[in-house]
Amino acid sequence: MDTVQPPVLRTSSPLTLRPMTAADWPAVREVYAAGIATGLATFETEPPSWTAFDATRLPGHRHVATDGSGAVLGWVACSRESPREAYAGVVEHSVYVAPGAQGRGAGRLLLQGLVDSTEADGIWTIRSAVFPANTGSLALHERLGFRVLGRRERVGRRIVDGRATWHDVLLVERRSRVVGWED
Repeated sequence: MDTVQPPVLRTSSPLTLRPMTAADWPAVREVYAAGIATGLATFETEPPSWTAFDATRLPGHRHVATDGSGAVLGWVACSRESPREAYAGVVEHSVYVAPGAQGRGAGRLLLQGLVDSTEADGIWTIRSAVFPANTGSLALHERLGFRVLGRRERVGRRIVDGRATWHDVLLVERRSRVVGWED
């Protein structure tokens, strides 16, 4: 897993998947902020800086979906779940699609691109925590072979305008069908 494979580029006219670069950050940040604003995507209340994002996401597994004009419609990225060697093939991911681009296939393109790049790099498990009310995300993950492992009740709170709201999360996971099955 030391060598990161280049991401598999896929196109589905007019959508294109390509590696995320620092130059994409303003558009990625905007999509991220829109997801945060829904209250359905994360406990975060604002996107991190590019420096913080860059330091915590695996470089070979950050992708953006763009339209025919090159506009960023969404992004996906992941981080190692644990620094322990036993979990070297387990990552936690986030996927965000701009509100105006939802339902056009960008989420599927992004998540499939992450599956492809992680499997090419020897990663055997992709996981995430999804708010139960985020039915679109849950359906997308299910279509790409993720399963719900369980529910963590009132595991975290989100504070907006000084008011805390508690949220459950559903743990979703996709186990590779090609990586990690050897004895």
